[in-house]
Amino acid sequence: GAIVGENVRIDGRNFKVIGILKSKGDMGWFSPDDLAIVPFTTAMNILFGLDSLREIDIQTVAGADMLVVQGEIEELMRKRHHIIPPAEDDFYVRNQADLIETADEFNRTFAYLLGAIASISLLVGGIGIMNIMLVTVTERTREIGIRKAIGAKDTDILRQFLIEALMMSGIGGLLGVAAGFGAAKLIGNATEFTTTVEPFGVILALSFAIVVGVFFGYYPARRAALLDPIESLYYE
Repeated sequence: GAIVGENVRIDGRNFKVIGILKSKGDMGWFSPDDLAIVPFTTAMNILFGLDSLREIDIQTVAGADMLVVQGEIEELMRKRHHIIPPAEDDFYVRNQADLIETADEFNRTFAYLLGAIASISLLVGGIGIMNIMLVTVTERTREIGIRKAIGAKDTDILRQFLIEALMMSGIGGLLGVAAGFGAAKLIGNATEFTTTVEPFGVILALSFAIVVGVFFGYYPARRAALLDPIESLYYE
């Protein structure tokens, strides 16, 4: 690296090193350690041949209203550029509130998309649970008839098949949580993105799995509970 006091060549011109910034490390596609900072007037007149700045970064004091500051900056720029309404501005002022709003809008859209995909997955999984339970009820018709013949009530049969549906959806939910943990870990190790798994998300996923099990398992369970015990005993 360069040493304070020595000369370096930039675009064929000699520059004297007067200071070295602290290393910040690579930031993915961009590394701040690869930058050389020179006076802006030198960059404009000698390196780039510009007569005006293309961008100005402004930092407000703590607690300042960014919208008010933005309005004052726009008014000052109009005066400096001699812009009189209805002429349009030849500049653009953007604050971090706009960037945050854009990021929030993107996150909301992404959340809606993921929610739609998750809803379709839950619907397909629920229909699968219901079909499996209907087949199970049909295959165990004689068992249901025997249980009723020895005293089982409709609520007992209903509870039995609801518990089985909940077990299926619960195991599926646990497998999904495990897959989510594994995917987050894999992405974190294979990429530069930082991944986290929120406890609320885990609880929400398991809750939805239980709701799906109850909702789609109720119809087969009730169908089993309403079977006639005499016809069930003679079912082949």
